[in-house]
Amino acid sequence: MTQGTPHIVLAGGGTAGHVNPLLAVANAIRAIEPEARISVIGTAVGLEKDLVPNAGYELDTIEKVPFPRRPNLYMLQFPAKWKRETGKVRDILTRRKADVVAGFGGYTSAPVYATAHRMGIPIAMHEQNARAGMANKLGARWANYIGTAYEHTGLKPGAHTRIERVGLPLRPAIAALASRLEQDKAEVRRESAAQLGVDPDRPLVLVTGGSLGAQSLNRAIASSAADLLAHAQVIHLTGRGKIQEVRDLVSRSVKADVLTGLGPQSAGKGDYHAAEYLERIDLAFACADLVICRAGAGSVSELAALGLPAIYVPLPIGNGEQRFNAEPVVEAGGGLLVADKDMTPAWVHDHVPALLADRQMLAEFGSNAWKYGIRDAADIMARHVLELARRA
Repeated sequence: MTQGTPHIVLAGGGTAGHVNPLLAVANAIRAIEPEARISVIGTAVGLEKDLVPNAGYELDTIEKVPFPRRPNLYMLQFPAKWKRETGKVRDILTRRKADVVAGFGGYTSAPVYATAHRMGIPIAMHEQNARAGMANKLGARWANYIGTAYEHTGLKPGAHTRIERVGLPLRPAIAALASRLEQDKAEVRRESAAQLGVDPDRPLVLVTGGSLGAQSLNRAIASSAADLLAHAQVIHLTGRGKIQEVRDLVSRSVKADVLTGLGPQSAGKGDYHAAEYLERIDLAFACADLVICRAGAGSVSELAALGLPAIYVPLPIGNGEQRFNAEPVVEAGGGLLVADKDMTPAWVHDHVPALLADRQMLAEFGSNAWKYGIRDAADIMARHVLELARRA
């Protein structure tokens, strides 16, 4: 049993998909046990280098040590790099007097799992993807507790590992929005619509392919502006550097001047709101009746937690993991799944206007998504991490 204040070391980083859940759990730990000491192991090049200190947590860094995937020069270099970085991890865990390690996947987590196991430090893990990555597959064999966002992740836990679906630890803005939607959805919509410059009383379609955009979504939706605007207003987040093509396609689809930006100054100027990026995506979620988007694990979990109907268009690369992310919520009746090659203006014309006109179907999609979604994952993970720390 840990005497005094526990020290918890969280590990993960590289992308927002790893860093955001990590910080959500860190904040939940702090809320439950304000005196707990929390630090993070990440890299000096991932998003964590800024996000972790900005959130008020100390960051210890190591270098990325990706597992070699094919015979090459790096395969020969890997053993020495692995030994060097696990040595750094041992020094960090010793200096921090870690009572428990909680990993969230990514390059940083693997050497942390291996070192914590050798040092006899309890391990908690979170897997946000429908198909687990290599780091968490390694850590699963040693973990005391694993929380997942999906039922079937491909993880093979050890004989004494507890594993359960807890959902995705939500970013503070999304968690706050979910809570407010339960209390007064109409008021949240009105407030958010005023900040975005959209009409709170008219259906709204949100289109987003992430910060880099998605060319197939951009072209299919922008070319179908006339079809969509007959039923709804649109917020189209194009991704950086991709807004001009969208503007050109919208202008060809609709002769009237319907294009405008986002913000109170845009109110009443048009129904097709195009922007490269929206920092406050929670405002758009609060107004959306339908979301058309990629199927990253974070996006799927957040939309389900908010009870938002969605048309998911998985990124057509890699091992198809984005399709696996969307399938469970779609099978639960929370939306539609469309292959990237099928996301064309013709598909939009044949399906989206009819869906927007069917308010009952949208409501059913939203209700089913809400039932599938989980909104307290950060709190659940935090309590399990603290329990392991107290038992250490």
